[in-house]
Amino acid sequence: MSALLDSFWRSVAYCLHPRVIALSVLPLLLIGGLTLGLSYYFWAPAVEAVRAWLVSVGLLGSFLAWLQSLGLGGVQALIAPLIVAVGVAPLIVVFSLLAVALMMTPALVSLVALRRFSGLERKKGGSFLLSMAWSLGSTLLALAALLASMPLWLIPPLVLVLPPLIWGWLTYRVMAFDALAEHASRAERQEIFRRHRIPLLGLGILSGYLGAAPAIVWASGVVFVAAFFVLIPLAIWIYTLVFAFSSLWFAHFCLAALEQLRAELPAAPRSPEGAPPALLVESVSAATPQRFE
Repeated sequence: MSALLDSFWRSVAYCLHPRVIALSVLPLLLIGGLTLGLSYYFWAPAVEAVRAWLVSVGLLGSFLAWLQSLGLGGVQALIAPLIVAVGVAPLIVVFSLLAVALMMTPALVSLVALRRFSGLERKKGGSFLLSMAWSLGSTLLALAALLASMPLWLIPPLVLVLPPLIWGWLTYRVMAFDALAEHASRAERQEIFRRHRIPLLGLGILSGYLGAAPAIVWASGVVFVAAFFVLIPLAIWIYTLVFAFSSLWFAHFCLAALEQLRAELPAAPRSPEGAPPALLVESVSAATPQRFE
């Protein structure tokens, strides 16, 4: 718990660093430009398709006719755009996370390592291609879990639990891997994941709940639909800042855990039952040249 709190406050302080603020503009420009460009071409057709589907469904058609009879025709006209906006939201979250992971996390990890862990050896246990494959694979699993759990969102308590839990798992998988990719070997990364799986998952879930902050923008309902092209960059920028903070949090926590793990390695040959075979081999090979000098 102390390690989580220490890394939390350090991450808050790092978010005020000019370099972090400047880096947050890059995902905003990428995701914001991509979203606005796709919306320009596909927003109107998507709204029309959803409106046609609503009319074709008997129950929904009766409900819309009932709204019309109550004089709420304006609300009826906004239902289809609102459904499209809500459907787009998870995709924007995922692409914002991936953009931060690819465009910001390496620079943020380097910043943390330079200022706090300058003596930590870089073993480069995760390449850029491996990081992309890991992130994409985790994202596909998270999207599948989201789609499978959507019927359960109709149960009031679960809608507050399942999405943050899934986002937290995805954040933990992506951010922890990228935080250790440059400095940890494959065996060290696996050992840190084994030792700190619960704290890392908890950190990811907390980040998932922090990621719910832009829901204020999405939940603005009618106002959001009316000002879609104005509020969407704001939501993306908030997502970017939240994921940048999460990236810093994972970097501080994981690099501190790696430093502690390496501090324990010289003692591993004297108590082999306490160390995994892969780490024991690394420790022995690292210590052998010093014994025979």
